[in-house]
Amino acid sequence: MKIKPGAEAEYKKRHDEIWPELRDLLKDSGVVNYSIFLDRETSTLFAVQEVTGESGSQDLGNTAIVQKWWAYMADIMDTHEDHSPVSVPLEEVFRL
Repeated sequence: MKIKPGAEAEYKKRHDEIWPELRDLLKDSGVVNYSIFLDRETSTLFAVQEVTGESGSQDLGNTAIVQKWWAYMADIMDTHEDHSPVSVPLEEVFRL
């Protein structure tokens, strides 16, 4: 994912204040550990999450709270027309 240049502090602030109902949805859906990292040189975000079960946050896009979050974040991120973040799947090349 990518954030718009200059939006780094706002992106962090919004995640520091994540809505309790979104946090609860993630936890209830099996997301037990979720981190997002920023490459400041490219404005690229890299998310890592541990899940129990077969799905993660990427499977929650049809829920009202996630759609509301996407709309809330759309002004500071690269998004699709439905406000979902533009993301590129990465190939795992190493695991220990």
